Amino acid sequence: MTASTSGLRQQLRTVLTLTNTEIQVAQTRVAQARTEAVREELTKNAENGRIRAVAIDEALRGLGGLPALISPLVGRTAALGKTFIEQAQPLDEALLGDLALERQLLDRSRYIKALATAANESDVVALADRLITAHTATVEWLTIVLAEEALGGPVALRRTPVQWISGVAARAATAPSVVVAHGADRVIDTARQVPSLLTGWRKQAEDAGDTAAQTLTEWRKQAEDAGETAAKTLVAGRDAALEAAETAARDSGAPGLADSLHEIRESTGTVAAEDLPIADYDALNVSSAVAAVKELEQPADIRLVVTYEEAHKNRSGIISAAQTQLASIAKDIVGVN
Repeated sequence: MTASTSGLRQQLRTVLTLTNTEIQVAQTRVAQARTEAVREELTKNAENGRIRAVAIDEALRGLGGLPALISPLVGRTAALGKTFIEQAQPLDEALLGDLALERQLLDRSRYIKALATAANESDVVALADRLITAHTATVEWLTIVLAEEALGGPVALRRTPVQWISGVAARAATAPSVVVAHGADRVIDTARQVPSLLTGWRKQAEDAGDTAAQTLTEWRKQAEDAGETAAKTLVAGRDAALEAAETAARDSGAPGLADSLHEIRESTGTVAAEDLPIADYDALNVSSAVAAVKELEQPADIRLVVTYEEAHKNRSGIISAAQTQLASIAKDIVGVN
C-alpha cells in the first residue's frame, strides 16, 4: 500500500467522523428553524449528510480500509457535546462553531482531492468534488445567517431559551439598562417556545438513550408549566406598561429614554400597526403583505414587521418572505452570490 493511499485513507476517516458530527448538528438545528422552509432544508441537509457518509465509507472500503464502526458514534457524541456547550453561548458563537466545522470539512475535502489525484484514484476525486460542492454551499449559507444575525434578524434559526439568556448577558456588559430590559422581555416571550424546542431535543435524546428521553420529558413538563405561568403573568401587563413608560418619558422631556423604550416595543412587536413601515398593514392579506415586505430595504424595517407579525397573526408566509428579503440584503453585504 503506497504512502499516499495511506494518507488518503486517514483523511477519509477524519472526514467521515466530522460528517457524522455535521449530521447530528443539522438535526439539532431543525428544532431551531424559524420557518417550515428552513426546517425542510435542514432536514434535507441531514439526509444528504448521511448519503455522503455512506459514500465516504464505501470509498474507504475500496481503498482497503476497515468498515466504519466507531466513526458514527464518535461523530454523534462530539455533536451532542457541541450542542450542550452551545447552550451557554449566544447564537452567533454557536453559528461560528458550525461555520468552523464546515470550513474544516471543505478544506479537508480539497486536500482529499489532491491526495486522490496523486494516487490516481478517480472515484475518490469525484467524491471529493461532491464534498467540495456541498460544503461550499453550507459555508455560504452559514455566512449569510451570521450576517442576518449581525443585522438584527430575523435569522433562519431561532435562539434556544438559554442562548437568549446568554446573548442578553453578553450585551448587558455594554448597554445594561436597555439590553437587560430587552433581554428580560425576550426571555418572557421565548418561554412560550420552550415546549416546542424541547420536543425537537426530546427526539434526539430518544436516539441517544431512554434515560435521556425520560429526563427531557420531565424538563418539558416543567417548562410547559413554568413557561405558561410566566407568559400569562408577565406578558399580560407588559405591553401597556411599556407604552405608558414611553409616553411618560416623552412628556417629561426624556427623549433618549423614550426612544430606548420604543426600541424595546419594536423588538417585541408591541408597537401599533401605524408604526410599521407598511401602510395599512393589518388590512393586507398574505399576498399583499408579502409583496410589501419585498420592497423593504432596511433590516430594521424588516425586523419590525416580523416581530409585529409573530406577536399577532403569525402568518408563516409573511415571516418567510421577510427572512428571504433579509437574506438577500445579507448576501450583498458578505459578497455571496
